[in-house]
Amino acid sequence: MPDSPAPRSAVTALKGKTLFITGASRGIGLAIAMRAAREGANIVIAAKTAEPNAKLPGTIHSAASAIEAAGGNALPLQVDIRFEDQVRDAVEQSVERFGGIDILVNNASAISLTGTAQTPMKRFDLMMGVNLRGTFLCSQACLPHLSKAPNPHILTLSPPLNMKASWFAPHVAYTMAKYGMSMCVLGMAEEFRPLGIAVNALWPRTIISTAALQVIPGAEAERGRTPQIVAEAAARILSRHSHATTGNFFLDDEVLAQEGITDLSSYAVTPGVPLISDFFLD
Repeated sequence: MPDSPAPRSAVTALKGKTLFITGASRGIGLAIAMRAAREGANIVIAAKTAEPNAKLPGTIHSAASAIEAAGGNALPLQVDIRFEDQVRDAVEQSVERFGGIDILVNNASAISLTGTAQTPMKRFDLMMGVNLRGTFLCSQACLPHLSKAPNPHILTLSPPLNMKASWFAPHVAYTMAKYGMSMCVLGMAEEFRPLGIAVNALWPRTIISTAALQVIPGAEAERGRTPQIVAEAAARILSRHSHATTGNFFLDDEVLAQEGITDLSSYAVTPGVPLISDFFLD
């Protein structure tokens, strides 16, 4: 069963905290950054996009401007999390700028909903490199600093583990890559428990309207929710006491229900339209 929320406010719990967020230049990563920024958090934007792209809006610099306008402090760093030197350098710069790291959000992810024969090995390597290797590497690199933080958290955007063949057959490579992130959560939660570092996963109940949705054939963004629901759930998780909140595979709406938030209509892209469940949820 999910943990009960700790008796602390989510209004200012992130003030002054330093969040290292991968893939924070757009989508869910940026939404989490903005939600924390409104509380006065320090945000490290660890993402690849430094120059504007016509197909994918948002850069580390536009994200930094938005974060600072919302009341946070931003450090935009161009980082490809597949490469160890880039990640470790980004962690060093973050600690130099903000004095430490309180929270790691493993958000960056690559997707390709293709069958085995249709998945080029270059794409396979990208998904494994970003999703699995990137999550492991960022967790490892931030570990020494998280261990010194008063309420340290690692939050990974990955689904509950579900070993049904139906979730593998259509896109074996992608499922393995995402479940690799979830396996990091499963193992690290127990490994880091003695250090008091919370390690949890968060996944949306419904599809989320982001740029990533554009690569999914037939995806109906109008039947999804906005990234802000995931961001609000993330903020609530990260505001809980790390010793009492670890090893969970949270769903966004369940987290908000635990906090007494049951009217989710404001998060619907199109109010009143039936919602579509996200991947990996029966």
